[in-house]
Amino acid sequence: MELRTKRLLLREWTDEDVEPIARMVDDPRVGEYLAKFVDRAGIDAWISAEREYFREHGYGLWAIERLGTAEFIGFCGLVEVGYQARFTPAIEVSWRLHPDHWGHGYATEAAAAVLDFGFENLKLNEIVANAAVGNVASQRVMERIGMSHDPNDDFDHPLKAADDPLRRQVLYRLAYQDWRQKR
Repeated sequence: MELRTKRLLLREWTDEDVEPIARMVDDPRVGEYLAKFVDRAGIDAWISAEREYFREHGYGLWAIERLGTAEFIGFCGLVEVGYQARFTPAIEVSWRLHPDHWGHGYATEAAAAVLDFGFENLKLNEIVANAAVGNVASQRVMERIGMSHDPNDDFDHPLKAADDPLRRQVLYRLAYQDWRQKR
């Protein structure tokens, strides 16, 4: 299954994605607000898990490449929130791009396509996204794709240690009705 935008192809994972994703996650700018993979074997296992998730659910995280270049630039998609919080169960839009591709609107473009897929094809009632309080760039993407933030929804990530600076998270939401009105 693939999604296309004006500039991007969101596609299934291939074995050739291991090296470019390894380069992406090894960049310290990528790991500033996000978990890192341990090693190449971890990346292989993660890609296998993503393929399986797609088979089971009909959605997941797509690899992103620029149309016309076939250059891997990151990933974006929908996943079930994998922990308990007051807003779960929930489906989350998530993305990660190589820093060479930041600032070009690719995350916004990919995430908007993923939202469309989630609401149109999966008939979701709501999609959420969260980021560490300091991750302002991701928060801007959430705002550009029409998500809204209520500070009362912010939370401490249950999988982060109490002293982890990334523990405090902001939560953004987009309900189907709000998405439909903004189209």
